[in-house]
Amino acid sequence: MTTVTISIAIQKGGSGKTTTALNLAAYLRNQGKKVLLLDLDPQANLTQSMGLTDEPEPNIYHIFKRLASGHDAPLDYSLFQINEVDLIPASLELASAELELVSVYGREQLLRQFLSSAKTKYDFVLVDCPPAMGMLTVNGLVASDWVLMPLQAEYLPLKGLQSFMRSLELISKQLNPQLQVLGYLLTKFDARKNMHRQVSEHMHRLYDRKVFETFIRSNIALAQAQERGMDIFRFAKSSNGAKDYEQFGAELLGRIR
Repeated sequence: MTTVTISIAIQKGGSGKTTTALNLAAYLRNQGKKVLLLDLDPQANLTQSMGLTDEPEPNIYHIFKRLASGHDAPLDYSLFQINEVDLIPASLELASAELELVSVYGREQLLRQFLSSAKTKYDFVLVDCPPAMGMLTVNGLVASDWVLMPLQAEYLPLKGLQSFMRSLELISKQLNPQLQVLGYLLTKFDARKNMHRQVSEHMHRLYDRKVFETFIRSNIALAQAQERGMDIFRFAKSSNGAKDYEQFGAELLGRIR
């Protein structure tokens, strides 16, 4: 099996991207897969959710700096192994990368170049993208085989999704023709709420089989696990959050095979 690279991206904060990256990686680890997590968000929420509360160095910002200046950046340049998952962390410094990359030739391809050596070491690379279609997210999408889009079952995220899809179509045509939509994952879902059910039905009408049948229910244990720097399987393996991410992970693997 060659490495599968998945960008977890959507043009909306609070959608569950980081929660999904963290717990999907843990599910894949539990299935015996070798996983690399890459935090591309300057807020570094994934990095902190893995238990790295300080500004780890070197991080993905330093990798971009090296690549942009024409130097190689070995795959293990800034690796941290946490709970049997490898992580390349982010930091607030990454926020300046957008401006610093503006004049760099081939700037959209830097992450793809860096990850080219991952193909012999990892089964999966999961990229947690920022909640905006800037140069960092573009790098994630250009380096990926698939894009996974988590979103809350509300109308504002749904409107943001339509804008994101237009940008995604341009990236697919111009920069990465191999990029495919893996699917849409509804998060923080409460089946008792009319709006959540209506948005789910609307998503299925618009995107049909691309909407995952599994949805991630609202579950306080997911947030508590991240506060403790743990994935949901290690924190509360009997919780609804763990059950949902286990079911979702199995469904995702079924789509990729």
